[in-house]
Amino acid sequence: MSLVKNWDERLASGPAQPQVSKRTITAWSLWDWGSAAWNAVVTTFVFSTWITSKAFVPTELADAYDTSLVARDQVDSIIATHSTWLSWGSAAAGIAIALLAPILGSRADAGGRRKLWLGINTGVVVVLMAMIFFVVPDQDNLSRNVVFGIVLLGLGNIFFELASVNYNSMLNQITTKENRGRISGIGWGAGYLGGIVLLFVLLVGFINPDVGWFGVTGENSLNIRAALLLSAVWFAVFAIPVFLAVPEKPAEATHKPLGMKGSYQKVIRDVKHLWHNDRQVLRFLFASAIFRDGLAGAFAFGGIIAQGTFGFTASTVIVFAIVANVISGIATIASGFLEDKIGAKRIIVFSLAGMVISALAIFFLHDAGTIWFWIFGSILCIFVGPIQSASRATVSRMATPNTEGELFGLYAMTGRVVSFLAPAMFGLLVAIFGRQYWGILGLALVLALGLALTLPLQFDRERGAQDEVPAQADH
Repeated sequence: MSLVKNWDERLASGPAQPQVSKRTITAWSLWDWGSAAWNAVVTTFVFSTWITSKAFVPTELADAYDTSLVARDQVDSIIATHSTWLSWGSAAAGIAIALLAPILGSRADAGGRRKLWLGINTGVVVVLMAMIFFVVPDQDNLSRNVVFGIVLLGLGNIFFELASVNYNSMLNQITTKENRGRISGIGWGAGYLGGIVLLFVLLVGFINPDVGWFGVTGENSLNIRAALLLSAVWFAVFAIPVFLAVPEKPAEATHKPLGMKGSYQKVIRDVKHLWHNDRQVLRFLFASAIFRDGLAGAFAFGGIIAQGTFGFTASTVIVFAIVANVISGIATIASGFLEDKIGAKRIIVFSLAGMVISALAIFFLHDAGTIWFWIFGSILCIFVGPIQSASRATVSRMATPNTEGELFGLYAMTGRVVSFLAPAMFGLLVAIFGRQYWGILGLALVLALGLALTLPLQFDRERGAQDEVPAQADH
């Protein structure tokens, strides 16, 4: 079976299936809501910042940080080393995802095991999150525990991305061509809003008070470790409904088990098929890989810029992060409804342009006060989620029935292949000009490149409203 239908076949497709139940859509969206435990807590605001903080620096150096220049240099050097280890771990995980995602997505499609593999991969992520509880800033084994934590993070990134391939593949099972953008936006928006709720719970219950729930204190970073343990429970609980409400995709009648070699050969054949029959899909995958990396860079360096260039305190950065996620969540849900009316391309192009303009405003106003980061940083956050949601919906529209996982696997792979671009551009411009705010221009350039590559593409509504594959109905 080919990976996508060509446009003539899409134009000949029949009418859309009836909408599925709200219960099924809600259950599917709750996985996005629960996954905020990994995205917001582990990879962005809590674990990654903790593992590269002074918590994993020898106590005598950390205590002398504010009074001794020698101690400060040593602490900064240790933190830089740990940050480098973290980047290496993330890079290794990215390579593994690029190699595995298209293969495992294809095999889950063919064997009718999409939900099974979603459950397995989600379960592994939950276990890895729970194991972070055992990453202790033990003064006798600081480096070893940092490495242990980074290994858990890297493995978690791999299995989370593989779970996401199967989860995103379900979008066609629960939507029709009339509501695909709306449902994708609801799910992605739920992820942002879930992150806000969970972060608030963790701040109130564990991180902020001297003595938190269950008598938890900051000794040996128990407050952070307990927060991560609760996050694992959060993800596990909210992941359950999707397995109860969304039916398993039936296996292909002609399915024959493929070995690893055969699976890679099939992916190569599919890419060749796309090159000869529908290069628009390959071009979209490449363009989206560029602008998705720009989005990732905006999140990765947003807090760094706020603190290092605009003088935000650590607590103010967290407040901004909460505000940013609220804005992104609401904007994403709203844009999903609009996308079904005007098409994904208009959403993506308009949002990328908005991000570029906002980033340039932050760059030129870097020394004009914190208020301008609040204003244009908040405006920038309006556009992030809509791009992510519209891109996911576009991939689901491009896929034929029973090949969604395979195409989303390629989507994940292409994103990882260029995942170095935004960090490299940020670091390069900072190194050339010697000031951190120049990194903002590097991120803007990556987003602008993604916009330039997207503009000439023809997909979604530009090809006609009926050019999509009919969605599978819920039974």
